[in-house]
Amino acid sequence: MHTQPVTALIADDEPLLREHLRSQLARLWPALALTPDARNGMEVLELFDAHQPDIVFLDVRMPGMDGIAAARALARRAHIVFITAYEQYAVQAFEQGAIDYLLKPLEPERLADTIARLQERLRAPFTNNAALDALLEQLTAGRAAPAPRKWLQWIKASVGSGVRLIPVEEVAFLRAEDKYTLVAWEGGEALIRKGIRELADELDPDRFVQIHRSAIVNLHYVREVVRGVNETADVHLRGRPEVLPVSRSYLHHFRQM
Repeated sequence: MHTQPVTALIADDEPLLREHLRSQLARLWPALALTPDARNGMEVLELFDAHQPDIVFLDVRMPGMDGIAAARALARRAHIVFITAYEQYAVQAFEQGAIDYLLKPLEPERLADTIARLQERLRAPFTNNAALDALLEQLTAGRAAPAPRKWLQWIKASVGSGVRLIPVEEVAFLRAEDKYTLVAWEGGEALIRKGIRELADELDPDRFVQIHRSAIVNLHYVREVVRGVNETADVHLRGRPEVLPVSRSYLHHFRQM
């Protein structure tokens, strides 16, 4: 049984919808505590890691990592309520499973029903629901194939008195450093002004994965992943002395390795 104050995270790339859902939740469920909002899947993982909410209101379609991928990464550690605009196949899938959903535009009556179901589930011990895995598979199969995307090929960095174009395939890792990002590649290191979140959306996910809210690693440079306690790990790199920590929200990248 859930005895602590209930917390929830809202994830949607539409500011007006986030604001509307916040106001409706404040009216219909005043005791619910809301974390800061997320605008995309990567922010969902960062904020979940920081706040550990009990419930995530998750938009199916968001830029970068979408809601389906984010739900997989959460690995059934929270109650998921999907938000969808028009995807009939998704609604049919939701109705067959134990996962709730909200249609855009949000209707107060539907939200009230959802809140009632969430409150009922929170009164019982939380269990890993296999229906979520089946639902995610069905949603993934129903999505239209995305258009081919051109990923970042070069990173421009100031090195000494000049500017260097660094091929991304030579980059071993990137790490947030205050207002800058440290780029470590075969030829050295440099600071650039582009943020880690922006870079995460521009780099090929088949090659680069975010392992911490402040770090991205090139999988081609990963020599070994050593598991730690509390669902964490350390990444050891080929040809480099750095050991990079993996937070538990990003450990799913290495579960099959």
